[in-house]
Amino acid sequence: MQGVVKIFDPSTGVGIVVSDTGRTEILLDRASLDGSIFRTLRQGQRIIFDVDDVEGNPTARQIRVGSEGT
Repeated sequence: MQGVVKIFDPSTGVGIVVSDTGRTEILLDRASLDGSIFRTLRQGQRIIFDVDDVEGNPTARQIRVGSEGT
């Protein structure tokens, strides 16, 4: 899935990404960056990510850039 970072707070590691599919807002939490090349994200940054949907709460996981593959 692809999307754009709407907001990200580097001090808490929490943010929101808006997916290209349906313009859905998906949570970014501290664990979202685990295993990625990113240490922080900026507003407007395009990312590729997977989604975990636990108990109806979608959360972005495995964040990467296009050069890392899909």
